[in-house]
Amino acid sequence: MSSDAPVGARPPAGKTFFGHPRALSTLFLTEMWERFSFYGMRAILVLYLTAAVADGGLGIGESSANAVYGTYNAMVYLMALPGGWVADRLIGARRSVLWGGVVIAAGHYVMAIPTGWSVFAGMTLIVLGTGLLKPNISTMVGDLYERDSPRRDAGFSIFYMGINLGAFIAPLITGFLGEKINWHLGFGAAAVGMTFGVIQYVAGRRNLGDAGARPADPLLGADRRRALTRVGVATVVVLVVLLVLLLVGWFTVDTVVNLLTVVTVLVTVAYFARILTDREISDTERSRMKAYVWLFVFAASFWLIYDQAGSVLNIFAADRTDRNVGGFTFPASWLQSVNPILIIIGAPLAAWLWLKLGHRVSTPTKFAVGLVLNGLSFVLMAAAAQAAVGGDLVSPWWLVAVYAIQVAGELSLSPVGLSATTKLAPVKYASQMLGLWFLATAVGDAIGGQVARLADSWSQATYFLTFGLASVVLGLAAVMFTRQIRGLMAGIH
Repeated sequence: MSSDAPVGARPPAGKTFFGHPRALSTLFLTEMWERFSFYGMRAILVLYLTAAVADGGLGIGESSANAVYGTYNAMVYLMALPGGWVADRLIGARRSVLWGGVVIAAGHYVMAIPTGWSVFAGMTLIVLGTGLLKPNISTMVGDLYERDSPRRDAGFSIFYMGINLGAFIAPLITGFLGEKINWHLGFGAAAVGMTFGVIQYVAGRRNLGDAGARPADPLLGADRRRALTRVGVATVVVLVVLLVLLLVGWFTVDTVVNLLTVVTVLVTVAYFARILTDREISDTERSRMKAYVWLFVFAASFWLIYDQAGSVLNIFAADRTDRNVGGFTFPASWLQSVNPILIIIGAPLAAWLWLKLGHRVSTPTKFAVGLVLNGLSFVLMAAAAQAAVGGDLVSPWWLVAVYAIQVAGELSLSPVGLSATTKLAPVKYASQMLGLWFLATAVGDAIGGQVARLADSWSQATYFLTFGLASVVLGLAAVMFTRQIRGLMAGIH
């Protein structure tokens, strides 16, 4: 759901948080702890899946583990769509965030149980909880400000720092506990983090005023009963499909991952088809949506490579890098903290640069820059992989350099894409377009999880070079078609 939601009643006056409503501190800390739990678990997930049973892992092959990781990320973003709907139509953003946090914490506690089945049951709960929390907490931040308030962007910038602060700290703690002591202890640390988030959210609810207290467009009476019936039927259908797979012996990790990948792509195609064939949108809006299709493809291609940091690159960090510093071998997952700290440093610089350049650099061109940089990061990874041929361990600075290039690419594409999403949205679908933007990540991660299977059968240098060059070529193609895409955007820069 869009963070540009209708503004509710003002929170109570009183103390402020860096000059902003006190409620921002409550939402800041909730998001920080949620991201702590999310990135903390994600930093060790693939390493746990691929670790030998004798070492406390599941002993899953790298191919399947990479696919599981990609599909898990995809489901997190896909569930933002129904999560936003639940808040808008049924229970409101405030209760959605609360119940989302509770379900996420429960998922991490389940993963902390030292059994083989706990990881998948816990991941399912985390996906459901994140779908409720992630889109709706951003909506509540928007509710704290008037739509044209000059403090609005600054408030979101502070909130954004909470995201990256949690993402930076998490791998340092869960990585050490998981890799050095016990995997499930690492998952348990993520659970404790989310518990802190829920506790302080409940304790700070008095600061929230009416923000997110009510559904934006509530379903009432017969409409509500009809919607709940459809949700119930859909749930039963999903359970029946899973039962059939179980009975015929197809209920395997690979089968479920492949099925969810197909579902993610089909949902996206259906979503675009629904908007583009809607007779109630104008020709100008339809043209802009056609331009957005191209931007969506570019974004999905970007995330396909970028989000392999926690899978293929994480395994490379564990197996192919020299992590010994002064006699201490630091956990491979610690390198997952490089990305968020670089974003914290680079985000203000990127904001300054785009402001300085103004309309001289168009949105499609910025997307192209992101794709080219993302591709070059994998070309550099190909060189690192080649240096590691024969079992040699390479410096972790290779990965730091790769992440730095990727962050530069992300700052060229991600915030720009979020802005373009709101500007290109048809009026009728304005409140749904952020969910569509989340789908770009979902599609990229789902397909990326399948693509990452190749890393187990191809040589690593070939794998990185192939997809790195493909991203560079796509970025250059985006530059060549910039004029046509800008024409479809009908006056939007």
